[in-house]
Amino acid sequence: MSTENASQLDLASPVDNASYARKGIGAFINKERRSLSSLVVFIVLMLVFVVANPQVFLNPLAYRAVFTALPISIIMAVPLVFVVTSGEIDLSFGSVMGLAGYAFAVFVVDAGNSPWLGLLLALAVGGGAGLLNGIIVTRIGLSSLVATLGMSFLLRGIVYMFTEGMNISLVGQKGTLFYNALVGNLGFLPVQMIWAIVFGVFSAFVFNYHKFGAHVHCVGDNENSAREMGINVQKTRTLTFVYVGIAAGFAGVTASLLNNTYYPTSGEGLLLPVLAAVFVGGTPTWGGVGTVVGAIIGAFIIGFIETGVIAAGLTGYYTRFFYGLIIILALIGHKFNQPRYR
Repeated sequence: MSTENASQLDLASPVDNASYARKGIGAFINKERRSLSSLVVFIVLMLVFVVANPQVFLNPLAYRAVFTALPISIIMAVPLVFVVTSGEIDLSFGSVMGLAGYAFAVFVVDAGNSPWLGLLLALAVGGGAGLLNGIIVTRIGLSSLVATLGMSFLLRGIVYMFTEGMNISLVGQKGTLFYNALVGNLGFLPVQMIWAIVFGVFSAFVFNYHKFGAHVHCVGDNENSAREMGINVQKTRTLTFVYVGIAAGFAGVTASLLNNTYYPTSGEGLLLPVLAAVFVGGTPTWGGVGTVVGAIIGAFIIGFIETGVIAAGLTGYYTRFFYGLIIILALIGHKFNQPRYR
């Protein structure tokens, strides 16, 4: 290569690199448009809360209080993105949490077994319930909306029948290695928040870069085309339900340890907030499109609303109003983005 050609390449390379960088940034913004839109909503929401009550929202303890319970919503919202992107829905995860938590409590407290084995049992129970959901939906052919709604009542009924509404104390686990590993403190952050972040990062990688995530997108976008491409549509959708079940098993154990007690109602109040986090985060209802990062941001939005409303001087009666307002505004924002990313 001549010196003249080499110098021309050297002069051109900075321009080319800058061009590639701009294209890369543009591609990233276009790809993450929904999650970035949710992030803007969250930032605006937090600025409003800070202005309304700076004493509360400039105090790190307020955030630590929210981070104690928020991981449960994150852990449940993330795998639901897989289900919704595949073209289905799961309304039974709260009851799966209750059933897995009950299996853990009975195995550890009543039978006196190791809590680590109890956690594995809870994950297996949750995964089994998810597998049953997947079989009913993909093999029998029932609507996932109706099937998982029925399973929600069925599983909760099993819990009530066996517990007869009685709680199971887990106080004996407090301060143990197992307890500290799941719901202890690591400096400022509760450990369960770290687990939620790790789970979210892992799920985002699988969703965006792993073959399974690509299959989920294809199945939700057009199942006939996915089948012609050689993707096992039934298996893919079933695995998304199993993933939700495993996450629900972990969330059920975590919730029980946080309360130092297993309650038969565990998971009952999570249905609407978790679904709201998924949709506010930018995952639409039609399938084929989703965002794990957006669901995590959506969980933050929903998790901070109640604290912000009360800190602003309003009563808890206003909470549902602001839930609805934020959800509608976020969905309207995603609607304007729809032609650009669908």
